[in-house]
Amino acid sequence: MNAAATVTQKQLMDVLLNVAVVRPLFIWGPPGIGKSSLVQQFAERVGLPCVSMLGSQLAPEDIIGVPQIVDGTSRFCPPRDIARKDPYCLFLDELNACSHEVQKAFYSLIQERRIGEYRLPAGSVVIGAGNRAQDSAIVKPMSSALMNRMVHVHLHVSTRDWLEWAGENEISPWVLEYIQARPDHLWTEPPKHEEPFSSPRSWHMLSDAIKEFGDSLSDVQLGVLTHGCLSPHHAGQFKGFVKQLRNKYQLAGIISGEQRWPHRPEDRDVLYFLAQSFRAQLVKGLPAEKGNLHEEQKRLTILAKARLKELALISLEIAQMVVSEQGDGGTLPGWFLVEIIRDLPRLVERTEKQDGTA
Repeated sequence: MNAAATVTQKQLMDVLLNVAVVRPLFIWGPPGIGKSSLVQQFAERVGLPCVSMLGSQLAPEDIIGVPQIVDGTSRFCPPRDIARKDPYCLFLDELNACSHEVQKAFYSLIQERRIGEYRLPAGSVVIGAGNRAQDSAIVKPMSSALMNRMVHVHLHVSTRDWLEWAGENEISPWVLEYIQARPDHLWTEPPKHEEPFSSPRSWHMLSDAIKEFGDSLSDVQLGVLTHGCLSPHHAGQFKGFVKQLRNKYQLAGIISGEQRWPHRPEDRDVLYFLAQSFRAQLVKGLPAEKGNLHEEQKRLTILAKARLKELALISLEIAQMVVSEQGDGGTLPGWFLVEIIRDLPRLVERTEKQDGTA
């Protein structure tokens, strides 16, 4: 399902507090971005116990119950988790992963808040959540009748919201500092094939594993953990970042010329991470128009060209990566590339040949 409008984690909480208390609500979003935990937080905020049911594991009788003979007639007895006396928050996770038969069993529960003769206690809340078809997750088309019984919101990842949450929940300082430096690495689209991918949940898992190892964590073990939790590219970048911290390399010192680029073959992952961070800083720090340069940006321009020249002597390939188009949503300003063509033509010539544009 495509989103016409999306909400961040904080915005979703406002929607839940004002809408979910009066109407059933469904949260769409890719896996690992915090849908379930936000519903748990909402239930705590409004003082309701949260009962979670996983749609992909349900059969119709798990909702409507089984029939019993009472006074000569049959009646359905809903399961204990649903048939409660006091108000509660019913969270139907992966609702769009259940079969159509199970979806039909939810019709009256969601629309009328009842199952057979049982009615949810006044003040109860019903919230559903699920992944999208494009997320390579287990999903089934949601019937129009079920769609029309709920208010639908689409959740997207907000790095600012996540960093605020991470700072309050003892996330590893390495993870926290890395995402502050590379906010674009917090989440990536789920791959079409079977491999780990980066999400707020996977970064949380990595943080827990790093903290459990403590100071005994070796580079080899770090590599196992990162590649077991993150997208391959992000895993390599994070490993280089940690190695940079351990070896006391600082990008600011390298840009200013106080430190040298790491040049040993065994430090290539650190060099690659620093070069990527260098590029990200140039994209962020240089204006689109040269006429808008202030003194600090003029100094950055001069230093950047000097550092690119030094980087090319160590690895022409990595230096080319800094100035080439990467499809990451960030582009170096055209005027800066013109100066690179003029002052460091070797970099651009090789890049153009590789692109087939020379």
